[in-house]
Amino acid sequence: MKTAIAALLLAVSAGAQAPSVPLALQTFDAAWSIIDTTYYDPAFRGVDWNAVRDELRPQAARAASGDQLREVIRRMIARLGESHFAVLPQFAETSEQQFGDLSGSPGFDVRASGDALLVTRVDPKSPAHQSGVRAGQLVTRIGATDVSTLVAALPADAPPQLRGWELWRAASLRLRGPAGSRVTAIFDGAPRVIARVEEPGQTVLLGNLPPMRLDVEASAVETPSGAAAGVIRFNVWMAGADAPVADAVHRFRSARGIVLDLRGNPGGLAGMLQGISGHFFGERVALGTMKTRETSLTFFANPRLSRPDGTRVAPYGGPVAILVDGLTGSASECFAGGMQAVGRARVFGETTMGQALPASFTRLPNGDMLLHAIADFVTADGTRLEGRGVIPDEPVRVDVRTLAGGRDPVLEAALAWIDGV
Repeated sequence: MKTAIAALLLAVSAGAQAPSVPLALQTFDAAWSIIDTTYYDPAFRGVDWNAVRDELRPQAARAASGDQLREVIRRMIARLGESHFAVLPQFAETSEQQFGDLSGSPGFDVRASGDALLVTRVDPKSPAHQSGVRAGQLVTRIGATDVSTLVAALPADAPPQLRGWELWRAASLRLRGPAGSRVTAIFDGAPRVIARVEEPGQTVLLGNLPPMRLDVEASAVETPSGAAAGVIRFNVWMAGADAPVADAVHRFRSARGIVLDLRGNPGGLAGMLQGISGHFFGERVALGTMKTRETSLTFFANPRLSRPDGTRVAPYGGPVAILVDGLTGSASECFAGGMQAVGRARVFGETTMGQALPASFTRLPNGDMLLHAIADFVTADGTRLEGRGVIPDEPVRVDVRTLAGGRDPVLEAALAWIDGV
């Protein structure tokens, strides 16, 4: 009751006049309430959450601009000392409603490299490849938008992984469009017109990300010594990936090693990691535990001892390498971190997003988006991944020169390790 009265008095003292920013108080109150009801720690890590609201609400009422309001909300969520929270401007949360039909892909992937946008992977069968787009090129303009403009609008106080993720998403939304349409972009100073194509497979919608097509790839490769290895890449943790991943593991069951490529995989259904990991364990092993405010759930590797047709098989027992980068997030981090913690896999690449917690994006009344954690996750050895990410056992950075030379140094490092195990 005291809290409700205090809030009412603050609303009156904030002024009998309305806030200068539309929906300022409604937006602040919504952000506070969302965290109040969904944050996984009911003790708020020792922070008096009601007192934080009472202190900062008058400042929200006096905000003279959207930026000032966001700054007040950022100060509020900063009190929790968590890196997994952010308030993002409306521009950053563009959706299909603003951009329209996003069914067409440009046929290549990009990543943030500092404040630059780097082409990291090109489909060799795509019109983009035919027009001369190659890994290692820098994209400086998409349509009428300079990449520098996208960078300037990123939250300055956000962690580097979040800034990289947000730049990737803003760029991807502009690169995509209706299948059959074209997009003009500037690569290494040269403009190219790229036809967008419809990708095969099942369309997957995950949170506020651009639409993706579920994609599972399996390829046989050789280690530096000439031994057989298999590379399995999938781009999202959705049920449709389970069968093709199982087929790929079976295909490489006699290989010297298996590489799981989770670069760019933003996550999905966390429960799937119990089945996918089961391909690599002969017994049930705990990988980590997820804790919400009300429940606790331990994720186990459940051994996969048979094929879909009932044929008995032994789980794969050879070395397993996992490839990660700054867009590896959520369920992918739980999987990679869990496999790393129990010593079943070696991780290569760049530190992951540090967004391994189950989290939600919720739109606020003013149109901004609030990123907020709803659970905690620790691996079997007690490592908390939120804000930290999965730190590779062998860090490998990808740069313009190696990509332009047609090399994949992360995969190369993993294959060399397989040779030495």
